[in-house]
Amino acid sequence: MLQAHERNEDPTVYAGRVLAQELGRTRFLEGSALFLSTPGVREEFASRFGPQPGAAASAA
Repeated sequence: MLQAHERNEDPTVYAGRVLAQELGRTRFLEGSALFLSTPGVREEFASRFGPQPGAAASAA
């Protein structure tokens, strides 16, 4: 709540914002786990997006 005070933000608004961010993150992680647990998806994902160097790797 110190961050809310520093921003002159209502504590209720701050708490709601933090809760929404955490809920979004949790939903993303749960959805990712469900996606990857589907039979064959992990292998297909790895074959498409596996450990090949990306475009950013050549920019270095």
